[in-house]
Amino acid sequence: MPLIKLRTNVAIANEKIPQLMTECSQLLASETGKPERYVMVDIEGGRDMIFGGSPEPLAYVECKSIGLSSAQATSLSLSISQLLSNSIDISADRVYIEFSNCPAEFWGWNGSTFG
Repeated sequence: MPLIKLRTNVAIANEKIPQLMTECSQLLASETGKPERYVMVDIEGGRDMIFGGSPEPLAYVECKSIGLSSAQATSLSLSISQLLSNSIDISADRVYIEFSNCPAEFWGWNGSTFG
């Protein structure tokens, strides 16, 4: 159910990607209270992007889950920003995060939906 999709202009070394994916997956499972077996992570580094007219390191993150609350979004914003700062040196003020609370009937898996 939970999904985190990260796009950044930072080139992420191939050997760092598995660790970053694992950290994102664990963070999202922990913060949403959902089993990690349902968490999906998509990371794309080295993209052509600018933010505020500057090509300095930046990230755009989509974070979606069934039942995502505003309190969880606030907590995730801090946690995701800290993770990106620590792992790939992106300042929190260079990160945009789009949060979506997806209704269960509009999230498909295993040939059906969760609703």
